[in-house]
Amino acid sequence: MSSGDREAFEVRAIGWVRGGRTEPVDDAWGAVTSTIELDGAQLDPEAVRGLAGFSHVEVVFVFDRVAEASVCRGARRPRGNPAWPEVGILAQRARDRPNRIGTTVCRLVAVDPGRLTVIGLDAVDGTPVVDVKPYLPGFGPRGDVRQPAWAEELMAGYW
Repeated sequence: MSSGDREAFEVRAIGWVRGGRTEPVDDAWGAVTSTIELDGAQLDPEAVRGLAGFSHVEVVFVFDRVAEASVCRGARRPRGNPAWPEVGILAQRARDRPNRIGTTVCRLVAVDPGRLTVIGLDAVDGTPVVDVKPYLPGFGPRGDVRQPAWAEELMAGYW
């Protein structure tokens, strides 16, 4: 199929982060409680049926406060730290990525009409949410997981 044959599509917010933090601070997200306010125009109330049976959800959101001019399309040092190597943006989880899409697996603590309450979502108040998926361990990594030492150092205080 050529690109001219594809149907146009648009990604729309299905909700917004409410509460939690107002500033995108890099660390200590583990105890942050926030709510995802679902958009009734985009979702039927039945869209969350059965979700309460899961302990965790994967939230897909947009880093909407990152200016286009700040987007990184090449390589840089994570958090600008001179002790860490220069690596490509696709080897990082930074917010200034090409499409400004973020994903986080967080604890689901409540499913209420029109909203989900979560802990450990590293998105600030007002952030558009474009999808929520139940976390299934079967979709997690298979086999050994490896990461460079700088990534382990970066994550030391994140949660």
